[in-house]
Amino acid sequence: MVQLARHYGTGPVSLAGIAAEEDLPRAYLEQLVVNLREAGLVVSTRGAHGGYELTRTPSLIPMSEVLRALEGPIAPMFCATDDPEHAMTCDRSARCTVNVLWVRVRDAITATLDSMTLADLAPPRVGTLDDPQGALISQ
Repeated sequence: MVQLARHYGTGPVSLAGIAAEEDLPRAYLEQLVVNLREAGLVVSTRGAHGGYELTRTPSLIPMSEVLRALEGPIAPMFCATDDPEHAMTCDRSARCTVNVLWVRVRDAITATLDSMTLADLAPPRVGTLDDPQGALISQ
């Protein structure tokens, strides 16, 4: 997602280019983009110059949304999830002596993730992933 944010507005970025830049297996990235596409965070374009693009400007994509798309509900412990459906998995939550701790930890993590966007993590770069001759130097 950070690579897509760095190249926002320049057209689709190939998974092969991202895999090479991040030193990650392409097959792994292919698994991730399925969830990102289902969450409405990325769109794909087929063809020789195809790839993936963000659906919104990086400054409008909170990291909490990215994390939820990739990992599911934010929960330091299963009893402190921010997903109402999962919150019912523990029948001890109402009388649990440490549940309040985990809920506060969850809320602090969520607040931090909500306050950061992809733009915060993606300084603009020169060049493109699909142009190996382009300078990929952070500005």
